[in-house]
Amino acid sequence: MQISARNALKGTVKKVEPGAVNTEVTVEIAPDVQVVAIITKASADTLGLQEGKEIYAVIKSSDVMIAVD
Repeated sequence: MQISARNALKGTVKKVEPGAVNTEVTVEIAPDVQVVAIITKASADTLGLQEGKEIYAVIKSSDVMIAVD
């Protein structure tokens, strides 16, 4: 994976809360350290996000995005 953002934090999906349009994804990057991202429901479905999956929280400016290998 190559990405222009400087901060890509590897972690594990702790919780996925789908809504009508957006999905809230909680990522544990260290014990008791979590990052939350709100992404489109379509993106969450495409990435196959589910609890326990290893992913990256990608931070650029004030946005937190999700990436998978």
